[in-house]
Amino acid sequence: MLSLEITQTSSGSELNQKNRILLVEDEELIRDMIVVALEEEGYEVRTARDGRVAIDILQGTDPANPDFMPDLIVLDLMLPEINGLDICRLLRYQGNIVPILVISAKGSETDRVLGLEVGADDYLTKPFSIKEFIARTRALLRRQRYTAISSTPVQKFRDINLFPQECRVLVRGEEVNLSPKEFRLLELFMGYPRRVWSREQLIEQVWGPDFLGDTKTVDVHIRWLREKLEKDPSQPEYLITVRGFGYRFG
Repeated sequence: MLSLEITQTSSGSELNQKNRILLVEDEELIRDMIVVALEEEGYEVRTARDGRVAIDILQGTDPANPDFMPDLIVLDLMLPEINGLDICRLLRYQGNIVPILVISAKGSETDRVLGLEVGADDYLTKPFSIKEFIARTRALLRRQRYTAISSTPVQKFRDINLFPQECRVLVRGEEVNLSPKEFRLLELFMGYPRRVWSREQLIEQVWGPDFLGDTKTVDVHIRWLREKLEKDPSQPEYLITVRGFGYRFG
């Protein structure tokens, strides 16, 4: 059995509201427990009880879910109709790069390696705790977001140009040197201009959910970024403090 340890986090719900997850699992009890956990985190979830329904959803031919394109697939391997390995193979053959988290009772090294080789991005062996499951889900979605942002040749906002593939930033035509955390903060801000981010959300996105330090480290990095981006750091035009909430860009 799974260990049901659902905990509502302060940083998860608002950030993940638009993320869609397809859960493909034929065991009703496990399926229901995972759905509860994901919905507690703010994700939009659809379920499939067998591989054929999953394929129909992904190909847009399922009448109950005609327009549901997931940001992540949680996939059991031992399924009726079409097994999970064949679903992975088919999706990757078709060029579909949606992240896949395999959950399976088959936990041998051979099984894990095979799952990853046919296209899964992560592999979690049953039984597992919901806390670990949610952490892996967040990590895959976070990686997907950064991949999407980084695939853009250049991000522009006013007189700031950010080149994700080159890890390079130009401010008013001059190159500035940023630390890795400063660069990732700026990349995130520029990917979501005018969105307000709490310190906890920034910690989760840039430092990761396992960060154990003080949230004031965000304030320190924001101050350093302002010194490199702003004409007058005491009167910022880009990195704006939203009192009582956090920070926004622009």
